[in-house]
Amino acid sequence: MHTIEPFYRWENLYTADSDERSPFYGRRYDMSVCRNDVYGYYIHPAWDEFGSETLYLKIIYMDYKYRFAVIEFIGEWNDAVNNDVSYLKRNLIDYITRQGIIYFILIGENILNFHGSDDCYYQEWYEDIEDEGGWICAIGFRDHVIEEWKKFNVDSYINYGGCLEITNWRTMHPVQLFKVIQAGIRRRLGC
Repeated sequence: MHTIEPFYRWENLYTADSDERSPFYGRRYDMSVCRNDVYGYYIHPAWDEFGSETLYLKIIYMDYKYRFAVIEFIGEWNDAVNNDVSYLKRNLIDYITRQGIIYFILIGENILNFHGSDDCYYQEWYEDIEDEGGWICAIGFRDHVIEEWKKFNVDSYINYGGCLEITNWRTMHPVQLFKVIQAGIRRRLGC
């Protein structure tokens, strides 16, 4: 797992460690030392910790004009034991929504498993952005993760699948990705 890096092609456009409005502003990375792990397997040092023992992330793009963030994840999303969504909501999402972000693109290609609990934090997250027309979209999550989301009603708050399953997102400019997803969500909602 230590060879799986966060997507870095957009680093010439944005890095969270150089964004004064990012919770990771000023963070320094020692690329020669792996410090974080998921169940004993070290992960690449470029992933950011936010309080979870099994889930790590990277804000790979944030745009304050269009008010969106693209966040990539790695590890196991475990709400049942670690309540990962509470750490995500309190330590990251609350912070960046105060910066005006209301659209969230979650990339889950490196999420191994999801263990659910209840949907309270997802509901709160959605309600925090709903009045301004915000949304949460997930791309690249594995089918078994989506099935677990359904069991715990998480899919009521996160959009995914169909025209929102964009496999070529890496070839797009982040604003283009945002606009494609936004158009897909508007079609779904009939706006």
